[in-house]
Amino acid sequence: MICYLTTGKHMAIYTAVATVLILLAVTAPTALAFGFAGAMAARARFIPLQWLGRAYIAIVRGVPDIAFFLFFVIALDQGFEWLRHKWSCPDWDQPIRQGNDFVVCDAAKLPLNSAPQWIHESYGFALAVLTFAIVFGAFAANVLFGAMRAVPKAQLETAAAYGMTQRQTFWRILVPQMWVFALPGLSNLWMVLIKATPLLFLLGIEDIVYWAQELGGTKNPRFTDYPHPDWRMWYFLALLVFYLGFTWVSERVLDRIMLRLTRGQATLGGDAQRTAA
Repeated sequence: MICYLTTGKHMAIYTAVATVLILLAVTAPTALAFGFAGAMAARARFIPLQWLGRAYIAIVRGVPDIAFFLFFVIALDQGFEWLRHKWSCPDWDQPIRQGNDFVVCDAAKLPLNSAPQWIHESYGFALAVLTFAIVFGAFAANVLFGAMRAVPKAQLETAAAYGMTQRQTFWRILVPQMWVFALPGLSNLWMVLIKATPLLFLLGIEDIVYWAQELGGTKNPRFTDYPHPDWRMWYFLALLVFYLGFTWVSERVLDRIMLRLTRGQATLGGDAQRTAA
């Protein structure tokens, strides 16, 4: 069994686990940045910017995730190639849209056909990160927008009475206090993001679900590395243990963060800590 689990093909599923972890590590702060920008835009006093922020939140949250992953990535990829085409091939005299085909010059393709395989994989991974960040950033923006509105107005009025500017009030009073209201929603969003990682296969990335299906399927005697019957149940059981363990660790970490944020705050968590002390 050890020999079977260390074949060359099995190294691919271990690499896929690392890909999922890297995706989460990169996507989470990127989505939070999108969410923070969207929340700031939604509460801006400049009306066009406010409409833009609220439209971003409403549109992305209203579109099913799978539809967004199926169509948005293609549009994003073609948009990048169209811009490169306009810049790199100004003398192109043929239409870009030829029926169902999207045709650009060779110099505008992303990545180039001559590029090594790791560049193709990195480009696909970057598109995945950007797509995940845009989708989950809209949900994070909605959570942060509500958290900003939950901060007591008396805190902001007191800051203004002490002579703080709007910028100082925002960064020194509003932002530090909003996290305690935002963390429950962000915690749920983190769990949803973990469960959404199998959507990577829609973006052409061979994730752990793909390899569990591939390696667990029946292997006939022509399969040189250890033929076996249908073992997909055991592979998906291993995925179940992986995801449950990961979410359990995440819950413990998030509980510690919540304890740290509620310390000294005028919330139920802060009151409970003061009572316990």
